[in-house]
Amino acid sequence: MMSTDMENSKILVVDDDKNILKVIKMRVEAAGFSIAAVEQAEAAIKAAAETAFDLALVDLKLADQSGIDLMEKLHRINPEMPIIILTAFGTIDSAVQAMQKGAFSYLTKPFDYHDLLNQIDNSLENSRLLKKINRFQDAEINRSHRQQIICNSERMKTVLRQAVQAAQSDSNIYIEGKSGTGKELVARLVHTASPRKNKPFVVINCAAIPENLLESELFGYEKGAFTGAANNKEGLLTKANGGTFFLDEISEMPLAMQVKLLRVIQEREFYPLGSRKIVKVDIRIIASSNRDLKSEVEKGNFREDLFYRIHVIQIDLPSLRDRKKDIPQLAKFFLKQFSEKANKAVKGFAPLAIQKLMLYDWPGNVRELKNEVERAVVMTTRDLITEDIVLPGQAAEGEMLKPLKQAKEEFERDYLERLIELTSGNVSRAAELSGKYRADLYELLKKYEMDPADFRKPAAS
Repeated sequence: MMSTDMENSKILVVDDDKNILKVIKMRVEAAGFSIAAVEQAEAAIKAAAETAFDLALVDLKLADQSGIDLMEKLHRINPEMPIIILTAFGTIDSAVQAMQKGAFSYLTKPFDYHDLLNQIDNSLENSRLLKKINRFQDAEINRSHRQQIICNSERMKTVLRQAVQAAQSDSNIYIEGKSGTGKELVARLVHTASPRKNKPFVVINCAAIPENLLESELFGYEKGAFTGAANNKEGLLTKANGGTFFLDEISEMPLAMQVKLLRVIQEREFYPLGSRKIVKVDIRIIASSNRDLKSEVEKGNFREDLFYRIHVIQIDLPSLRDRKKDIPQLAKFFLKQFSEKANKAVKGFAPLAIQKLMLYDWPGNVRELKNEVERAVVMTTRDLITEDIVLPGQAAEGEMLKPLKQAKEEFERDYLERLIELTSGNVSRAAELSGKYRADLYELLKKYEMDPADFRKPAAS
């Protein structure tokens, strides 16, 4: 069901076919949206300059200019406005090009109006979510950690919805995901989306600190608490007071430290090393691991009582291979970042380079993709990264994708051959089975130079 905000959304529709425009306006208004319908690109630009639309539906082939050109002009006026391209069947390649240039999606005419309304709902929901995330990624986040969370895939959209919703509570959160999936990034999003956003966000990587130093890092110490303690030191838990404490790779924490951390989580207090003065803290705990923590409990490597303390809300981060829809945008984001850093004018990726990135399994996840894009930017001598530059020496998993036209023709030829063979060259029967007119079937046979007579079985002697 649509939210009230989505029902009140303003939609701009641009199509030079008056009949289609009229029907779209009628159907979409019936769903509760406010519609401005125009036939020309110039009228659309004028309307967008005067009204802040939440979404635009733009026909790819307009009389006065292309829908792609209009989309780019509309995005100059309102960069955050999602645009759905309306296209005829024969111009799907152009629609894909439009998506590469920033369209949210496309619909092929004639389209089902339930599909249109679903596309509208999805684009508005995606836009609402991105706006909310962008509000949280403001100056409060340390600039060294400012990164974009890419969420074209449904898996990541679900993760971000969970993160934003969980941020409104003060419950402890556990984030599970393989190395390089962005666990700290999601933890920062939770913090900046929460009421604690103006307080510290403190991180400790439990796998990176030796066991003998972990306790002093967490709790701090008094001068003289141990050899080398020349001055008092404030622990990370104290520094996080009022804010969020992120325990990265908590599965690597020694069992003895797990007992002490459990007390902090339960009592919100602790003693610094060598001190008799108790320190009270008000912190929100977020923990993460690249292992199955429940399995670690069963093996005896992680305390069950601590598991349940940190495991109030669980967020599972997908591996990059499970969110491949995000790869092109992630690659584009990193490309811009590293091109500026290297002072190179690299414009983008060749289609076959993106294809190669999409087919690779990415065991190192987003971190590996980031490193690969950085390497490609450094190594390229052109303004476009080609397939020979990315993942050199790496055989792509599976067959490289063929162009759509070639794949379609190969399927059509194979289907036709099987069909005519099955019906022993009987074109009437073949037309009946395939649901096509005989005349259409004869056209296809002619196109692929097939003679039905070649498939007829010889009469029995």
